[in-house]
Amino acid sequence: MNVEELVRDTLREQAAEQPSAGPGFADRVLAVRRRRRTRRLAAVAAATAAVVAVAVSVPLLDSGKSDVRPAGVVQQNGITGHPDQSPPRLLIAAGQTALAAYYTWRTVPQTDDRGIGVRTYWLLDPGTGTYVKDSRWSFVAVAPGLRTAAVLEQNLPVRRIGLLDLATRKVERWIPVEHRVGALAFSYDGTRLLATTYDENPDVRAKAQNDKGGWDWGPAFATSSRTGFYDLGVASGKGSWTGVVPDRNDIARGDFSFSRTGDQVYARVIGDRDGTQQFYDLDGAKIAAPADEKYLRADVDARLSPNGRLAALGLTKEVAPGKSYSSIRDPRTGKEITKVRGGDLLAWVDDRRLIAWERASGLDELYRARLVLVTIGSDKIVPLSGVQKDMYDELKAWQPVFARR
Repeated sequence: MNVEELVRDTLREQAAEQPSAGPGFADRVLAVRRRRRTRRLAAVAAATAAVVAVAVSVPLLDSGKSDVRPAGVVQQNGITGHPDQSPPRLLIAAGQTALAAYYTWRTVPQTDDRGIGVRTYWLLDPGTGTYVKDSRWSFVAVAPGLRTAAVLEQNLPVRRIGLLDLATRKVERWIPVEHRVGALAFSYDGTRLLATTYDENPDVRAKAQNDKGGWDWGPAFATSSRTGFYDLGVASGKGSWTGVVPDRNDIARGDFSFSRTGDQVYARVIGDRDGTQQFYDLDGAKIAAPADEKYLRADVDARLSPNGRLAALGLTKEVAPGKSYSSIRDPRTGKEITKVRGGDLLAWVDDRRLIAWERASGLDELYRARLVLVTIGSDKIVPLSGVQKDMYDELKAWQPVFARR
């Protein structure tokens, strides 16, 4: 399918589903990404012809009056948000996607200039719709359906994986492992669990000088101790371990994730651009990226749309007083189809809407962001969370974990 057909089909879907697309951080701020967003299609039939005629030119955006900044609860058309809460206390969800958990960082010093990063999680209680602190876990991955979470105990890496019932907060089953685990990820369908193995804790932290002349804790440029991965069936807990040969481009925390089909795995590596990824087959050999994931970035979490026809890429543009736009591309050619609001695309809600970090500060101010719902074809945003209090304070800056409902 060529780009023109993708544009045409996307616009038709928008017109059929919702003529007025109302609802509407990147690798943190260290590598601010460039993204943007399409316009609201006020006269879709005419706009379709115009857009396709200009080949891959981007549809025009709505006027600047489109930002929506409500206070209190947002509850409409399957959207639940709490723009007055940061971090959130009550459920945040839209379409097929929910904020399943979030975590904060703290650094436990080991020497004057070296430490270990430790996460503290708040997990969604599906019965009450609230986020509950659970300090037992160093790493949490939530399966589609929001019923089960895979968890690792503190002091990474560890020798067992827990399958936690989110309703009861009890571990239903422990999966013992011979090679110590430091990260977890579910397959797209939730039937398989990928566990990245390490010889040492991958969350090494180091002190670095900040722009105010002080010192802050941040990720250390340490040699990776990653050894490989387990591919486990969730129902049986059984599977195999695959060793992966170390590479000089590996990063300290180089967690593996499944490709969309689950036939390959990939991890972020040091490359010539931010978000460079390396794919491996299930035997641990380096391979080329699958055709529809070749142009994706390891630091843009949203990746492919549910139908696989659109790819969420990085930040492409920021405009005053404080708007960001990210790129939506054809996953097979890498050509841009359009731009969408948001500074960091985190998760697809459906085939035309996403949850993103979007700045809530001016371009000349300290970067602060909130979760928002953005829509392809509209410049409007719907705030879902309150604004991060201080994105440079590891104890205050919370990081979201999304899962499909």
